[in-house]
Order: sequence, then C-alpha cells, then structure tokens
Amino acid sequence: MKPFRWLILAALAALPSLAMAADIDGSTLPLWWGIPFAGILLSIAIMPLLAPIFWHHHFGKVAAAWGLLFLVPFAVVFGPGMAGVSLVHALLAEYLPFVILLTALFTVAGGIYIRGNLHGSPGLNTAILAIGAVLASFMGTTGASMLLIRPLIRANDNRTHKAHVVVFFIFIVSNAGGSLTPLGDPPLFLGFLKGVDFFWTVSHIFPETLFLLGVLLGIFYVLDWWYYHRREEVLPRDPTPDTRAIGFDGKLNFALLGVVVALVLVSGFWKSSVVFNIAGTEVGLPGIARDIGLLVVTGVSLWLTPKLVHENNQFGWAPMQEVAKLFAGIFLTIIPVIAMLKAGVNGPFGAIVSAVTQPDGSPNPAMYFWATGLLSSFLDNAPTYLVFFNTAGGDPAVLMTTLAPTLAAISAGAVFMGANTYIGNAPNLMVKAIAEDRGVKMPSFFGYMLWSFGILVPLFVLITFIWFR
Repeated sequence: MKPFRWLILAALAALPSLAMAADIDGSTLPLWWGIPFAGILLSIAIMPLLAPIFWHHHFGKVAAAWGLLFLVPFAVVFGPGMAGVSLVHALLAEYLPFVILLTALFTVAGGIYIRGNLHGSPGLNTAILAIGAVLASFMGTTGASMLLIRPLIRANDNRTHKAHVVVFFIFIVSNAGGSLTPLGDPPLFLGFLKGVDFFWTVSHIFPETLFLLGVLLGIFYVLDWWYYHRREEVLPRDPTPDTRAIGFDGKLNFALLGVVVALVLVSGFWKSSVVFNIAGTEVGLPGIARDIGLLVVTGVSLWLTPKLVHENNQFGWAPMQEVAKLFAGIFLTIIPVIAMLKAGVNGPFGAIVSAVTQPDGSPNPAMYFWATGLLSSFLDNAPTYLVFFNTAGGDPAVLMTTLAPTLAAISAGAVFMGANTYIGNAPNLMVKAIAEDRGVKMPSFFGYMLWSFGILVPLFVLITFIWFR
C-alpha cells in the first residue's frame, strides 16, 4: 500500500487543526470537483486496454495520483481542517470497515479448498451458480464469491471458452444472489443499521430476485450448453487429474466464516452508547469490536490453515491488493460526488433527484430503481443506497410500510445493478482479478459492459414493468 502512505501522513498532519465533523455543502460545489472520481473510473476502464503492462505494475500509483488531485485542491480551497475531517471520515467510517470485512472473507474463503476434480459441464456449472446465489444472501456476495470462484475455474480448466462462466458468476453470485438479507450486500446492511427489519427485504423483493436469478441461470445454461457442444471446446487432456475424491480441506474456516457472519450481525443488533470521536468522526463500540474481531479471524485463519491448502488454492494477495488500492482512491475521490448528490434538488445533480419524484411530490418507484441502480453501477452502491434512502424520507417505519414499493426499488436497484460494471460491487473486481490470475482471458471494462447491458438491462426493464411501474 506504499502509494497510499500519503493518506495516513496527510491525516496525521491535519489532526491538530481538525474540529468536529462538518458535512460538505454539496450545493456549493461545481461539477468539476467530480473530475478526479471520473478520472479514476476512466483509468480503470481504459488503461488496462491502452497500457496493460504499465497498469499492472502501477495501478496503485494511478489511483493515488487521482486521490491527490482531489485532496490537495480541496485542502487549498476549504482548508486543511476540512480536508482532514473528510479524509479521516472516509478512512474510519467507510474504507477501513469495508476493507477489513473484505479481507476477512477473502482470507477465510481462500482457506477452504474443494479437493477433487469437478468437470465443468453445463449442468454442473449451473448448479454451482445456483448454490452460490443461495449462499450469497447468508455469507455475503464476497464470501460466496471467494469460496466458489476458484473451484469453478478449476472445474472448467479443460475448456476453451470459460470467460462467460465467470461473467455469469459475477451477475449471479457476486451481485443478485445477495439481495435477500442484510448479510448479503453492504447496501442492505446499511439499511438494517438504519432500522429496516432483518427479514423485510426477503419478504418484499423475493419475486424480483427469483425472476432475475431464474432467467439468468436459464440463459447461462443455454449459452454454456452451446459452447460445451462446439467442436474442440473440451481439451483432450484435463489439466486437473482425477486423483482425489471430492471433499473439503481447511474445514476450520467454515467455523471462522460463521464467526464473520455473527460479528457482522451482532454489530447491527448491538446498541451501545459508547462512542469515540476521532478527529470529528464518531466510531461506535460495536463497529470497533466487529473490526477487531474480523482482524482476529483473519489472523487465526492464516495461522491455522495448513500451508498445503493455500498452495492448492493458489492463494495470493494480489486480488485483494488490487481491490484495496483502487477502492482507496474511489472512496476518497467519491467524497464530493456523494456531497453533491446529498444536496438533493439544490445540488449539481438536482435533475437526478427531481426525476425520482412524481408531480404530486410522491416518490416514483421505477425512477428510484433506475436512478439507484445506474449510480450504483459506477459509484459505490452502499452510499448510493443511503442517498436515495434519505431522498425518500429516511424514516424506516414509513419506508417499510407506506412507501414499501419505493424501498424495494431502492434495494433492488442498488444490489441488482451493481453487476453492470466491474466496479459496481467489490467482489466483481476481485473475481475478475482471480480469474485473470488463473489464466482466464476476461472481457475488458467496456467488453464486460456489453455483456451486462445486453443481458441484464433488458431484464431490469421487465422487472420495472412487472413490479415497479
């Protein structure tokens, strides 16, 4: 994380001048404050195509450069105190909990090895995707993705075409599958922390989720069957020999995975008056306990998992490092963008906020679904969910009852449409990195969007007309 040492140094330098946290008035910010955020998104999209070798070795420096392009002018215009407050808030309230949870899930799932050789037939691949979709709502999209992506790639290592398998894995396991509980995806967990009942989502968007998953699994089976029965699709020799019975190594990590789920769940239910104010950012005791617990789980997994399990899994830190570095830049440069969205109709994005409201002032569920979803495709879907949650009134009691269609639209848009791009949800980028590390030639940023816009967007249109009109 060397390129991001400046983050820590800048925060420490600003600490003496930090006051209580103050929100940025997004209504006063011109649109050009969003240039660094747009720049890092375009870098992720274009540089792997134009300069793949440079990007592979220096993506962390590129992300840090865009972060500095925001932070330095911001400190000059608004003062080092405000810049420090914003930096510390992004670090403590958003980035560190996000990365710690991802690291724990990445480590624990990477310590479970499914031994034996599965054979990637259309039926087996579809079954794995279906299992992953179920697991995603209970162990998170990241946990389910990290558990199953390696054995799925290994099962298909005797096939010529396998990028489509990973693409549909991102659609189904890394996104849509996590839509039924707060444990599934960060936006729903934030809603849970705001007061939305734990089982509200499963009772209100289950039909939409079942429809989306069912159609995607059906499309995948047909496409995979077509590839599978093409001439010379299956290699004459399987790179993974049938030498061991199907089973699990590193079983301890299943228990640790349960601990991760319990820590996240308890941190939501546990209410404590103990709050620490760190440079203007309030950090509650439940969150601190959760993050410390997750770090302990990560350490225990690394300590107790046999070395052979990690070797068999080809476990390495490169995918996690890529996500951590890129999202450090994203979480920093997104600060003014979120502030402008929070300004509502008075901010630079007032047209977007106005578009989700009917002429009589009532919310328009269809527009909430698309506004939340399209922004979640390019922004982090968790803060985007919160923006529209608050735009719709922010009262969980009202949103769960009178405005239930609106909350359902916000929830579905944030989770479903995170699959539209590689950066819509953190597991997307991690799965892509792992697949490429295993030799799978994945689509480019825009190539992936051809898949998602060609397959997902028509399904989202159908969902709109059936459930959110």
